[in-house]
Amino acid sequence: MPIEDLDPEKLDARELALLVKATSTEELRELMCGSRRRAVLDTVLARMPGVFRGDRAGGTSAVVHWRIGDGPDGAVDVYEIVIDGGACALSTAPQRQPKLTLTVGAVDFLRMVTGNAHPVTLAMKGKLKTKGDLALTARFPQMFDIPRV
Repeated sequence: MPIEDLDPEKLDARELALLVKATSTEELRELMCGSRRRAVLDTVLARMPGVFRGDRAGGTSAVVHWRIGDGPDGAVDVYEIVIDGGACALSTAPQRQPKLTLTVGAVDFLRMVTGNAHPVTLAMKGKLKTKGDLALTARFPQMFDIPRV
């Protein structure tokens, strides 16, 4: 399936991961700057509570903000993940003070959450910026079952 025909709601996590892997950076950039950007982000982020591993979170209680850049006209989309009591919830309207803020471009975000890029590598290259609790930064990726491709 060509990326321009992407309907993320119809693909499971592994299928989406394989499609992202097979798609060029330029094609992903076009998708994430186009009219379907918000639908892709909303769908991908809405799946995060479903792949959250409360058993790995322990007693973590935290608010994490995702700042996903590279939108049309430089737009940044902000999402809020709340981890508390072994559960994870998503909000598209952040209202709480974050303990951790993760800032990343849309293409790198899509690659990271589909298992096609490692968060540590992105951070070392300056493509993933973190602000806040460093211990949470290190633990956060392990709290989710990211697809393996």
